[in-house]
Amino acid sequence: MNALDALGNPTRRQLLELLQYEPRSVARLAEAVPSISRPAISRHLRVLREANLVTAQAVGTANIYAVRPDGFEHVRAYLERFWDDALPRFAMVAESLDS
Repeated sequence: MNALDALGNPTRRQLLELLQYEPRSVARLAEAVPSISRPAISRHLRVLREANLVTAQAVGTANIYAVRPDGFEHVRAYLERFWDDALPRFAMVAESLDS
């Protein structure tokens, strides 16, 4: 699964938002989001890892997950294509409003 597909799920986005501030284990993520079971969190993290959006490091018996910033480059490049096209259009509309 690619990064854009992985980001299409609101639960995965929520987990990424939690990991944005500090690396966490599945148990710590489950504490922060009690409405999601640990097995479900693990499945979502596997998708995020396969999409190169998070890393996992074994520490004792737990895996600690962290955001992988370079994994978002593809997403950024994709969105910038739209921004690069939209910006001149915004300028055209703004200029026509000033006339």
